[in-house]
Amino acid sequence: MKTKQIKEPLWTQIKKSKISYTMLAPFFVLFFLFTILPVLASMGLSLTHFNMLETPQWVGWGNYIRLLLEDDLFMQGFQNTLIFALITGPVSYLLCLLFAWIINEFKGKLRALLTLVFYAPSISGQAYLIWSPILSDDRYGYLNGLLMRFDLMQEATLWMKTEKYILPMLIVVQLWLSLGTGFLAFIAGLQTVDKNLYEAAAIDGVGNRWQELWFVTLPAMKPQLMFGAVMQITLSFAVADISLQLAGNPSINYAGSTIVTHLLDYGGGTRFDMGYASAIATILFILMVGTNKVVQRLLKRVGD
Repeated sequence: MKTKQIKEPLWTQIKKSKISYTMLAPFFVLFFLFTILPVLASMGLSLTHFNMLETPQWVGWGNYIRLLLEDDLFMQGFQNTLIFALITGPVSYLLCLLFAWIINEFKGKLRALLTLVFYAPSISGQAYLIWSPILSDDRYGYLNGLLMRFDLMQEATLWMKTEKYILPMLIVVQLWLSLGTGFLAFIAGLQTVDKNLYEAAAIDGVGNRWQELWFVTLPAMKPQLMFGAVMQITLSFAVADISLQLAGNPSINYAGSTIVTHLLDYGGGTRFDMGYASAIATILFILMVGTNKVVQRLLKRVGD
């Protein structure tokens, strides 16, 4: 008969491990001050009208009602953000994993060089300088010039000034930028997998590389998979800079607007409606957290 283990009170556990908690205390303090507290403050401000000059005035759910039922520009940005997330999130996640898996097969300096080549775009911060000449509106733009040389079109296309092209081009640029921190986490995770697991799997009947990947490699690096998922989801929902730089703000018929560009419009610039901006930020926060929970449940099934 099993005896039920009595769980010790939290304060007793803290006293027993006081050295560990003391070492963690600076992180907890900073995390509370710069993460938890701003999130709670934003949620509180979302229920007020606050222009940064006057005292916040309580409006209850007014900002959310206006946001979800009356703000057509927000719904346009919401739709664009979902399209971004549904395409760039899974695709960039799989690309990170695929390229990390391939690069991990190389050794030494070649692996380090390939890692740098694939990681460099995400840290360059110069998407505008690189993609602006590529997507230039005249015949001297690299993309226009290439397509015209091969007679695929007769005249230059205004890529970032034509509504139907703006979102697809921004998605391409975002995918180019997406091999970032999650990619490095996958590289690190692949290098820490115990080689003995592959020998044991071979004895159990695992006969090819794809089976090794599904039944051995991925289950052994679940922490890295979780971290990579969080990073890619955050990036896919927080798209703003490339839209502002390449499509402008506002873009043509708001074809490149996202939740974050709408947030920046109300939180900065000339509006300074911080209550309404906080409501937008709260919606985005809930969307990110909910998506992360769904993805984490799916990743727990890897290897089953």
